[in-house]
Amino acid sequence: MKKLAVVLFNLGGPDSPEAIRPFLFNLFNDPAIIGAPKPVRWALAQVISRRRAPVAREIYANLDGRSPLLPHTQDQATALQAALKGAADEVGVFIAMRYWHPLTAETVKRVKDFGAEKVVLLPLYPQYSSTTSGSSIGEWTREAARQGLTADTVSVCCYPTDPGFVRAQAALLAETLDALEAERGDLPPPRVLFSAHGLPKKVIEAGDPYQWQVEQTSAAVAAHLNRPDLDWKVTYQSRVGPLEWIGPATDDEIQAAGAEKRPLVVVPIAFVSEHSETLVELDIEYGELAEQSGVPLYRRVSTVLSAPPFIEGLAGLVRQAAASGDTPVSEKGGRLCPGTCGRCPNRTSAHAHGEAAVAPAQAAL
Repeated sequence: MKKLAVVLFNLGGPDSPEAIRPFLFNLFNDPAIIGAPKPVRWALAQVISRRRAPVAREIYANLDGRSPLLPHTQDQATALQAALKGAADEVGVFIAMRYWHPLTAETVKRVKDFGAEKVVLLPLYPQYSSTTSGSSIGEWTREAARQGLTADTVSVCCYPTDPGFVRAQAALLAETLDALEAERGDLPPPRVLFSAHGLPKKVIEAGDPYQWQVEQTSAAVAAHLNRPDLDWKVTYQSRVGPLEWIGPATDDEIQAAGAEKRPLVVVPIAFVSEHSETLVELDIEYGELAEQSGVPLYRRVSTVLSAPPFIEGLAGLVRQAAASGDTPVSEKGGRLCPGTCGRCPNRTSAHAHGEAAVAPAQAAL
């Protein structure tokens, strides 16, 4: 293969205080977020972004007015390009953010100018949701058609228990647990909260596989640690709006741990980079809640960032996808999700790709 283009998808984030409101508008104008007709959605996005901008500015003031997500993604792109040496005569790794620059339209043009023979779309969301990976892949498909990008394109839908991702996150968790053990004294053993961004319950009830995949990731990381007495549970953060969201809520579990006087270790299990929901929500807001609730020790595990096992895992996914004639592909080639996940984008079972039917949590061991 002469030229291979890999496109990393992520949410994006404002790069200045002035970018906060337009970033929020782009977010809420996405039909995957608000499923109203276009004129209604546009009007709602204007109202919501205007109302939320002041609160968001306070959040980003803790981060010098800008999100670190793009620099972290650029580091991941550089590391991945090095790991893909030899995958083609020339490999280009590009970034397409969903709601702020570099936006999809900009990146489609760059990939077209690159002259790729094959394009692999790689969301930096290990667990698939129609609201994240699905939205980014859909936007790419529309924009590529509009700009006339005709290169053979395959997408990676999900990799919730990819061994590289699991090893990287488990190593970071083990490091935090070991450090905590040295200082907890007579306190009870810590509880681990695998915290993921929540979703409205109706999204999951409609068949979105996100919650199931988050649970698989958490189980795989816990199993890889091989600490039989580990006390852990999956929780969900970032709830907004009047709808009922999936649970249990991370903040509720922090308060429960405080009532027990139990140390806590929080793992951002659905994020691979640092941004406002880790650096502000988990570190500052939930850190303060933990102190107020009586949690004696509160620690937050880092995201995987550019950890070598994670980057090696991504490189393996790219190579697998580039060699595949199917799209989308998962870490196992075919479908991972149970039949209850009607919005799983992969309709082909892993058997059809020559893979053994191995439970995802076991596959990471």
